[in-house]
Amino acid sequence: MRESPAFDEAVAAVDYAYPWDRLLTDLKFHGALDLCDPFARLLAGAIDARAGPPVDWILPVPLSDERIAERGFNQAWEVARRLRNGGRANATLLARVRNTPHQLALPREQRAANVKNAFMVEPSRATLLNGADVAVVDDVLTTGATLTEIAGVLRRCGVRRVRAWVVARTPAHAE
Repeated sequence: MRESPAFDEAVAAVDYAYPWDRLLTDLKFHGALDLCDPFARLLAGAIDARAGPPVDWILPVPLSDERIAERGFNQAWEVARRLRNGGRANATLLARVRNTPHQLALPREQRAANVKNAFMVEPSRATLLNGADVAVVDDVLTTGATLTEIAGVLRRCGVRRVRAWVVARTPAHAE
């Protein structure tokens, strides 16, 4: 990353490279849900190695209704709900309010604009996050645009600390 992100820290289990890139593609686009347990164990190990304080909430990056209908599941939720690193996993506190094109299809400079205003916290539930330490789970971190946008939304709800927990991080040379 060239600039400091809006989240406080990021933990990635692996680099987005062989064989992980193919396995994550199998999960995301081919419904290989049997990979969720091993991915969650890998991520949990990376989180535990950081030895940070426990989080209050574990939230997956939400998908639009259209993307859920297309895939049949949210891969971030499937990993997040299997984590046992403190916190309550919840797939309903954060919502995607705008369907956006796949980030992987966009050049780096267009990714932040693509996800601008795409997420929200249900106003009646925002008090649950006030003062909280939150981990946002995603499958892959590339530019950080999605997680940065979500961190801003969470901060406006009073979240004290935002962590990004991802299965894989795209190496800088691959971006």
